[in-house]
This record gives sequence, structure tokens and C-alpha cells, in this order.
Amino acid sequence: MGSVFFHIDLDAFFAAVEILDNPSLKGKPLIIGHEGRRSVASTCSYEARKYGVHSAMPMTTALRLCPDAVVIPPHFRRYSEKSREVMDIIRDFAPGFQQVSIDEAFLDLSGMERIYPLPGKAARVLKKEIFEKTSLTVSIGVASSRLLAKMASDYNKPDGLTIVPPDREIEFVDRVGINKLWGVGKSGKEALKHLGARSVSDIRTMSLEKLERGLGKSFASYVYSISRAIDPGIYTGEAKSKSISTERTFIDDIYDIEKLDYMLLSMSHEVMFRALENHEIPRTVGIKLRYGDFSTHSSQETPSEGLYSSSDVYERAKGILRRSWDRGRGIRLLGLFITQIYQGDEIEQRDFFYEDREKKRKVEKAVLSINQGGSFVTRLGLVEKKGKKDDKG
Repeated sequence: MGSVFFHIDLDAFFAAVEILDNPSLKGKPLIIGHEGRRSVASTCSYEARKYGVHSAMPMTTALRLCPDAVVIPPHFRRYSEKSREVMDIIRDFAPGFQQVSIDEAFLDLSGMERIYPLPGKAARVLKKEIFEKTSLTVSIGVASSRLLAKMASDYNKPDGLTIVPPDREIEFVDRVGINKLWGVGKSGKEALKHLGARSVSDIRTMSLEKLERGLGKSFASYVYSISRAIDPGIYTGEAKSKSISTERTFIDDIYDIEKLDYMLLSMSHEVMFRALENHEIPRTVGIKLRYGDFSTHSSQETPSEGLYSSSDVYERAKGILRRSWDRGRGIRLLGLFITQIYQGDEIEQRDFFYEDREKKRKVEKAVLSINQGGSFVTRLGLVEKKGKKDDKG
């Protein structure tokens, strides 16, 4: 059977959880985020996407496109709980599990022909089990590589199943087209158009050297490979057992530090909620930056003490971002990870600052309880107060 990968993607996950908890929201355009000049949409329902709203879009722009949208502040603890339910189901389905973010995971079913002789049937069984146990839908892509599986999961959303046969992979990327080719953002499309590429098949007519002259080496190599249905290895490597990570891929490259800060805040809550639920404390935090040309940079730091709250992770991540980001280059993907994780709830180092750290952790736990109850508490520095003059219009 060869290599077989599933990419499992929860459909409009944050919005789906909100609808699950409040069925009266079903069918309405939902935007998850905070209203305010500096805020961005974390995600949105499919009803809102019809108006052109997408994740990481400034909230003012999103509401201008969809003025009747219902804006709901994120409840990350609740999302983390539902994510864990789904991921436990996926993890038990097959041993080759790799969680990519709070709402995405890969399964490597290669060499499991005796257990799952028909991958399509196995995917349908998995989809049914997830829905019956969690009331959430997923879209699954099945292909011979992780990247093609990811593209396939996005091809027929929501609640979709797309199987890419090994002998029709080039046909699949051609059908996807440049406009929806994963990893090719607005600037990439413009650059390809300037080179004369209007279709994926046009890209295949171009030499790697020509693509490099117009796109730069990293992005040219990626486009050259993906146009031929070759996975360039974006998702290679097994997930580390003692790390928690998440990432966001943006439709348009981001140049605004405040937008990146806001996304890091959301992601810091996400990874720490997962750690707190497992009664774990990380020692290291790091970020991954993928630029518009597809070059990727990772950086991390290990402070002298553990990271006890999302604010600890957020402040460290902001500092790493400012040191490692090559300003002037748009960010295509932002990733955050915590690692060197150990079991425990108590602060180990009882030095002069112990009481401050303990207080911060207690506040963090209280915030999580409040969030779980349906409210939301976050850092005031990134949430604009309603009614400010410069928030109008």
C-alpha cells in the first residue's frame, strides 16, 4: 500500500465549540476574538467566511465585511478540553500520531495494511467515532504524504473526506490550483503571476533556476516540489513526546508586530492550558517563524526557572519574537512551543521571588476556572476598551 497519511482538521473549531455550548448560535456568522482597534479574529464560522472574514484579520476589517457578525471572546480552556477529547480518539486509532495544533493532527498509517486495508473506510470510521463521542465534525485528507494530506483535508470542508490516489497526485494539485495551493499566499501568487504562471501546470514548465530568480531559493524550491506533488518535508519528523506546540498559518503575510503579539497571546493560553490540564510545567519556550519566501527560523530560550503561567510563556515568546524576527519580512506562519516538560503543579524554586511566582500561578488557575465557566479574562494591554474614539468607524 505504500505510505498513507491522514490529516485530521477540526472544522471551524473554536466556533464549533461555541455553537456546541450554545445551539442558538447555529447558522449565525460568528467571529471569535475581541472587539477593538488592535484585536484580530482568532477564527470564525463558515457563515462569516462567506463575507471574506478569516483568521488573523483585524477585527475592525472583519466587522466591516460582516457587520451582523456575533463576536464572542475566546474560551481557550474549553477549546483545550474538547481538543483533548478529539486527540485522544485519534491517538488511540493508530500509533503514528502527530498533533500539529489544537485542531489539527496527522496519522501515519503506513505499513498497517492488515489493520486498515482500505484507508477511505478507516477515515470514515474515524470521522464517525469523533462525531459520536464529541459532537464535532472533522475533515480528513488521505494521501501518500503529509503535505498532500493537509491540502486534501482543506479541499472539501466542512465534514469532508478527500482521498488522493498515488497515481493522481499531480491531477489533484492541478485541480486545487494556484489560488488554493497550500503555502502560496497573496505575495507568492503575485510573484508567480509576474513570472507568467497562471496555473500549477504552468509552474511545472519552468526550470528551478527561473523560479529562483523570481521567487528566491526557499520559496522556489517549495513551489517547484509541490507543483509536482512532491512533499518538500514541511511536516517531517515525529512529534516530541515531551513538548506542546501550536501554529497559525496566515492567508496574507503579516508585518504588524501588534497582530503577531495578539496571536502569541492566544497561543500562549492554548499551550499552557494543555500543560495545566496534564499537571505539567515546561522549562523551555520557543517560536517558529516562516517567512513569505518559505524560509523558516526557530529560536528558543530556557529561563532559570520553570514557566508557571500563560503570561510567563507570552512574555518570553514576545522577547524571542523581537530578537529573532527579521523586520520588513512578512510572516507566513507563526509557531509556539513549550518543551522540557516535567510533571508537577508546585513551584520548585522557593527563593526571594517565590511568592510572586506562586501568586501568578494561583491567578492563572483562577483565570482558567473563570474561562471554563463561560467568561474570559485576558491581558488588558491587548484588549481595547469599547467606546474609545479611535475604535469607531
